[in-house]
Amino acid sequence: MIFPGASATHCLLNSHLRHCARRLFSASSSWSRSTGKKRKAVESKDKWNYNANPFDGTVTEDHRLLPFVDANKLEMETKPPVGVKMLVRDFIEDSLYNPNYGYFPKQATIFNANDTPFDFTKLRDSAEFQEEVGSKYADYGADDYNGPGRQLWHTPTELFKPWYGRAVGRCLVSEYLLKYFPYEDFVIYEIGAGNGTLALDILNLIREEYPEVYERTRYNIIEISESLVKLQKKKLKQAHPCVNVTHTSIFHWKQTEPAPCFFIAMEVIDNFAHDLVRYDLDTLKPYQGLVTIDKNGDFDIIYTPVTDPLIISFLNLRPILKHSPPIRNLLVKSPNLRRLYRSLPFAPNLSATEFIPTRLLNLLRTLRNYFPRHRLLLSDFSSLPDTIPGINAPVVQTRFQNITVPCSTLLVKQGYFDIFFPTDFERLRDMYEFTLAQPPSNSAISVEEVSSARITPLTSTASSFSLGSQYFSSYQPTSRRKPLDGVASASGLPVGERKSSVFSHSQFLETYAELDKTRLRNGENPMLDFYKNVKFLF
Repeated sequence: MIFPGASATHCLLNSHLRHCARRLFSASSSWSRSTGKKRKAVESKDKWNYNANPFDGTVTEDHRLLPFVDANKLEMETKPPVGVKMLVRDFIEDSLYNPNYGYFPKQATIFNANDTPFDFTKLRDSAEFQEEVGSKYADYGADDYNGPGRQLWHTPTELFKPWYGRAVGRCLVSEYLLKYFPYEDFVIYEIGAGNGTLALDILNLIREEYPEVYERTRYNIIEISESLVKLQKKKLKQAHPCVNVTHTSIFHWKQTEPAPCFFIAMEVIDNFAHDLVRYDLDTLKPYQGLVTIDKNGDFDIIYTPVTDPLIISFLNLRPILKHSPPIRNLLVKSPNLRRLYRSLPFAPNLSATEFIPTRLLNLLRTLRNYFPRHRLLLSDFSSLPDTIPGINAPVVQTRFQNITVPCSTLLVKQGYFDIFFPTDFERLRDMYEFTLAQPPSNSAISVEEVSSARITPLTSTASSFSLGSQYFSSYQPTSRRKPLDGVASASGLPVGERKSSVFSHSQFLETYAELDKTRLRNGENPMLDFYKNVKFLF
């Protein structure tokens, strides 16, 4: 049993480590906000429906009076807040990215094989490779104190360097040579660049094998972590002067890139904050989840009618994209069946909890507004084991005494736990293409701005294509986007960019990687065989 206000250490010392945060609610004494007198201890109530009265959706007065905050307001706080409430996405974002106590700025360490890559061709099999990985983990030392240990995790970029980064670089160069060379510079943006290893491997490849492209390369990193900014500058600036590192969040980005560019997001969006929604099974009205933290530091989740504009925008996209909510079709279509279902004993009044990728929608809008001629290369987890309960739910985990411990709730001490989500890549592709098809919402951006960076053979000096784009044919391929006004293709005709596709991890690497460099002596190839739950969008 975990009592309210229990620390992450106590949580992890629970005899059932894997369920370290199963319960954060129990019988306790508390102070009355109105009288200041101590209330009598009461027996814990089952919160299977979370709200105090699961049948009328009301919220207690104590919860209602808590001030509302968001992650931006909490950036100046030096310790986790109490006596507040916030959207679930703000709780996750504050837990992961708060500059003073967040998981990534203060706890996380990205695995780095001591700048010495594995010699795959000398390893016997995947078992020996995993032993080598384990030995390099051991180089970081053991956790020697009674609390959450060093938060160490790895990425395919680090495990398979430099070959993984070279595969990504070869993908980007091939697209650049096909579409833009020699008329445009090779402009790359990367968010969440970690140790800078991917950027280094990409730029080393370009310099070694495509020197004429390297001369025209501009590599831009957008990084939220101050410590990683320093590491990236130290690692990259001297080796590759074409690198520019900007210390900011992509969600605060306000500068337009009018030139064609490539935008990289590798193992980044899994840590993007999500919101929590449930549907009233009587009316199908959506409710948004709010995390409440009382003055004792105890967590709870309550549900209120959706008022947040970003959640509303995401939910409004669903019928347009034909993405159904996580409710059985029969219940959606039949009010009578819903009433029958609700009449069953112990039937919940709300649907199952669902995590929705609202911050991912923010990213897509930023790309549309500020990178109008970008090409996106994105990779991340498509499924995950050991998730907490819920639809599209995250993994919540920490390391304790050199063991990774997954938890069963989102409500854990801020800053000590990694929180990462799977991504439905097919739905992401639909949302991405629909978002790009909409006009920019930033009124400061215009067609003239997009096409005036430098006159090239790929930039039309004529007015809008809207009158003449169908002169030769009325056929617009479904695999291509609508042409961008004022920007021609290499042929001089307004042919839109090819739409993005989803690839499995192995499909992408079989196309672009030097697979002989990571093949083991028995013929296994861990760069292909590992990360089966990862996909690419390109």
